Amino acid sequence: MLAGVRVTAFLIIAPPFSHAGIPARIKAMLGIGLALAIAPRVTTGYATLDTGPFLVALVMQLLVGLFLGFLVMLAFAAVQSAGNLIDLFAGFQLAQAFDPQSMINGAQFTRLFHMAALALLFATDGYQLILGGLMRSFDAIPVTMTLQAAPNPSLIVTAFSQMFLSALQIAGPMIIVLFLADVGLGLLTRVAPAINAFALGFPLKILITLVFAGVVFLALPRVVSAITRDVLQMMLEAFS
Repeated sequence: MLAGVRVTAFLIIAPPFSHAGIPARIKAMLGIGLALAIAPRVTTGYATLDTGPFLVALVMQLLVGLFLGFLVMLAFAAVQSAGNLIDLFAGFQLAQAFDPQSMINGAQFTRLFHMAALALLFATDGYQLILGGLMRSFDAIPVTMTLQAAPNPSLIVTAFSQMFLSALQIAGPMIIVLFLADVGLGLLTRVAPAINAFALGFPLKILITLVFAGVVFLALPRVVSAITRDVLQMMLEAFS
């Protein structure tokens, strides 16, 4: 039960399992199945707990599962943030909408990059590496952990800073191209005001975004692979 609580809490918040397209009943069944699979490894050296310590351990496993899932969600939020930056500089934020399946509010590239990252996790078996990291967390964080055990606070700061840095690295080329397009339109308007170059700004920036977004999109498989490796490292260092 202790292992099942940690695994189920992790599946609820961590991508790609947190997607609303996966029913909660399937997540619960998957959590129970993984807990049964890891039970022989978890029960090694396990001592029977009384009711009070067992309830404390149950709450601690819930917090550990949510914390590890939050680290995974934070790492893959970099891809979504990169799409949001492209929408912002390309002028697509005017068409943003809420996606009830992914539970995100963004425009076209925000949702596209998010769905592409989830699809790549399943297509490249990256989700198996994430689940493997969760299983290995039972070695570093036993199910009978006490209240004195706490996550490394510097890891949260590192995860946030890494997310913003990754988002800028992914969307950086597109941002530079769109910024230069704005500069060029401004210079053209300055030289020949009668042309009214800014009236052509929106269709021109949309065209540039669609042309150069393919280059960024082709880099997503390597980006998702690198983020998966970073996630595994953060999960193993969470309580070290």
